Amino acid sequence: MPDLLLELRSEEIPARMQRKAAGDLRKLVTDALVDAGLTYEGVREYWTPRRLTLDIRGLNARSADQREEIKGPSTKAPEQAIAGFLRKAGLTDIAQAQVASDPKKGDFYVAVVSKSGRAAEEIIEAVMPGIIRSFPWPKSMRWGAASMPKGLSFAGIEGKGPESLRWVRPLQSIVCMFGTEHEETKVIPFQIDGITAGNVTYGHRFHAPEAITVRRFDDYVSNLEKAKVMLDADRRKDMILHDARDIAFANGLDLVEDEGLLEEVSGLVEWPHVLLGTFEEDYLEIPAEIIRLTIKTNQKCFVTRRQGTDDGSLSNHFILISNIEAKDGGKEIVHGNGKVVRARLSDARHFWTRDQGDLPDLATLEASAQKFGLDLKKSLDQRMAKLDALNVTFHAKLGSQGERVTRIRALAKELAPITGADPVLVDRAAVLAKADLRTEAVGEFPELQGLMGRRYALLQGEDASVAAAIEDHWKPNGPSDRLPEDKVGLTLALADKLDTLVGFWAIDEKPTGSKDPYALRRAALGVVRILLERKVRINLSESFAAQLIATAIQIADSGRGSVITENNDGSRTITRKRDLETLSEFYGKKQFDRDLLQPALAEGRFAYDQGDYTKYTVVSASPVIVADLLSFFHDRLKVYLRDLGARHDIIDAVLTPDADDLLLVARRAEALTAFITSEDGKNLLAGTKRATQLLAAEEKKGTVVADGVSESLLTLDAEKALWAAISQASKEASDAVAKEDFRSAMEALSKLRVPVDTFFGDVLVNDEDAAIRANRLALLKAIREATATVADFSRIVS
Repeated sequence: MPDLLLELRSEEIPARMQRKAAGDLRKLVTDALVDAGLTYEGVREYWTPRRLTLDIRGLNARSADQREEIKGPSTKAPEQAIAGFLRKAGLTDIAQAQVASDPKKGDFYVAVVSKSGRAAEEIIEAVMPGIIRSFPWPKSMRWGAASMPKGLSFAGIEGKGPESLRWVRPLQSIVCMFGTEHEETKVIPFQIDGITAGNVTYGHRFHAPEAITVRRFDDYVSNLEKAKVMLDADRRKDMILHDARDIAFANGLDLVEDEGLLEEVSGLVEWPHVLLGTFEEDYLEIPAEIIRLTIKTNQKCFVTRRQGTDDGSLSNHFILISNIEAKDGGKEIVHGNGKVVRARLSDARHFWTRDQGDLPDLATLEASAQKFGLDLKKSLDQRMAKLDALNVTFHAKLGSQGERVTRIRALAKELAPITGADPVLVDRAAVLAKADLRTEAVGEFPELQGLMGRRYALLQGEDASVAAAIEDHWKPNGPSDRLPEDKVGLTLALADKLDTLVGFWAIDEKPTGSKDPYALRRAALGVVRILLERKVRINLSESFAAQLIATAIQIADSGRGSVITENNDGSRTITRKRDLETLSEFYGKKQFDRDLLQPALAEGRFAYDQGDYTKYTVVSASPVIVADLLSFFHDRLKVYLRDLGARHDIIDAVLTPDADDLLLVARRAEALTAFITSEDGKNLLAGTKRATQLLAAEEKKGTVVADGVSESLLTLDAEKALWAAISQASKEASDAVAKEDFRSAMEALSKLRVPVDTFFGDVLVNDEDAAIRANRLALLKAIREATATVADFSRIVS
């Protein structure tokens, strides 16, 4: 069977786009071929900085013939219907159609349309131009004379304007070869914007720029290798990694490995050569994180450490990857890179030194310092005061970073007694948590936020827990990231994430589909992990409501002359010197307050005083927003528990819509998972399912169920025994649930199996007497209510 070789060669493709682009090309081409009726045995994609390549093996030589029956109208149908049928079937006369019969509908026309298969070459030539034109690059460009506006021409080429070919970088040549392993291959010469597919490619830009004639994939790979092009990206990665380790080891060093950087540099070279560079040891005074990011970000180089060291310190050697096999062994390349690295490290040292000094405008920061209790003799305190004084925006609808710190500080104060953290240390950490956003080091390298805050905090003598919390309040930053080190960091991380989630829910900026620009799913998963892995008990609904009110009030105030007073009943009254319409414009949403809060006034929520003041009283947070956010957390909890191996039906059984103590939910799921496979568990399932299923069926019919069980209507021994068993089991289960001993609760309920079986064997539930029937259904309802204290067993798949 024939194979297909496709290469799209261009100028350098950005490294971050290469892997995905090769995968996209594979999917687009194979999908198009399959849709056209071809099949294949295997396919693999390859990429280098200058080419995307597909090797498709065992492709059909032609697509299969097709026969399709198109059902038409009745033979008695009007002419218009018959004419439409002829157009649809591609017939010129109704005599070309067949007549079929249906016992109910009578005779009707059928058109049998046969389509001959097409040669694979014809299909490939037809589909490839469309794939290339519509290729999903994140960013693309037009180039050359064809990109000129329509009506203009250059060197005989007419401008096509926006209709000209777009590619990530100028497309230079296309290889498209088709044929079997043992026969002569042929070119499929499709054209696109003046480029005709052929059998010629080119090697390394500098070492082997000559043309290479291609026949099939094997000689294509070997000829590229001779021309200093290593086609397999994973092989380039492996070579770079092992050569870097070897050169480091030979110099008494260990490579500081970086998978992201390795992926990037393998996409920057076609013929990798690993070299060792150096810089002055004086620069090692800079924190290792800054050195690593400076060298990685600006020069795409790896850093090293002395062999046997594990204290986080680095050596003054770096490893660079060249795309050229230099005649001098790479000395000039190392020298040039070293000059740039030294210049970048000099800038980094300047940032590090300036961040520890005083700001020039301390007098203007007094008000902010007083607001947050800051000491302007300390550099990090100065940066926090500056962050507030500049009114740096966190989000247009959620106010400034200073306002956000105020909210986080207040929430952290409420959470500290729950987590057992020192409230004084929590408050200090909350005040300084965002201060490093105003440091020059973080301004240059945003990835260092938190980590640099910790460094500067330790330098100015902060408690170690405060310094750790400044770094850890960003954590966990993903499902595999570590949790905060201690209770102070844990408390601050919870406060930060809860404030973020409540805030964005308040302004209706929730994740939609695959879009989550503010990483709210990650934040919610972080909260779930902290609560479950650190065994923290929080009523999330109460926290959401309190933070929602705080967010709304702060946005309402925003330093605009509002007066907020707390009333005896716990509600708060806001008096604001702005007219209603101006407020509505400010929010960008006239119903902002109504959507977020439950106002005291039944109508309009605003009571107008004299002048241009408005006043309203906040009673509670919107239950709709609280419930929606809680549901979002439930979704994250399900993902987390399923990743740990929990069954989906068990999670659904223990997770009710109003469950806001996630640790308790997890414990219920754990207990139920362990119990359900035991003999008692099987008894519990069998006993409750039979009762609840029959009850549900009767409720669906509208059968009357008594509000409670009346002992006077219990006439048979089996129903009396069941009621006694339910009463006893309910009490034992309730007592156990109160102690959070869910296994004991389920063991108590499992004792219902025997009386339930006896009840169904001896008692007719649907008695002719309506009162007795309703009472017996109430018995079944009592079973459902008793078991519901532990889980909804109807959701469990037995």
